[in-house]
Amino acid sequence: MGSGSSKPDSTPKSQVWTAETPVRFSQGLVDSLQSSPESDSTRSKQLELHIQSRVAEELRALQDRASKDFADLQSRLSSEESQKPSSPKSEGDHLRELGREAVQNDVQQLRKKLEQRKKLSDIDERIENAKGAVVKCLRDNDRRPLDCWKEVETFKQEVRRLEGTWVEKVVR
Repeated sequence: MGSGSSKPDSTPKSQVWTAETPVRFSQGLVDSLQSSPESDSTRSKQLELHIQSRVAEELRALQDRASKDFADLQSRLSSEESQKPSSPKSEGDHLRELGREAVQNDVQQLRKKLEQRKKLSDIDERIENAKGAVVKCLRDNDRRPLDCWKEVETFKQEVRRLEGTWVEKVVR
């Protein structure tokens, strides 16, 4: 028991499958396969070379297009700069000041909008107390949060009560 190995000791021998019906190929196919200088490896190498040449062509086309676009942009920029009159302040300083002023104006407008919005009413004191009790219980029982089910139920009841009063206000 256990003295024999579960794996065969020698490498598996090749198996030959014989068909029940004879397989016949045309003589032309056999001759073309035998006379063909290509093998799987040469075909794969040729395919790889073809792919590499196509990729190289596409890269050259992209580089040519990018360099042409770059040259066009440079010529446009140089023509625009020659048409503009020079100012005592640099262009960057002027744009920076406009940007800073615009941002400050936007911030002031947003502050005004926030101040004009309706203020939310203060939270009911009973809900605040229930929330505090849940938080305190969870902190005290950080390893056993399920022990806080009573506090959670109290909080849920207070929220339901508040929702009910809100619905009554909206329906009226």
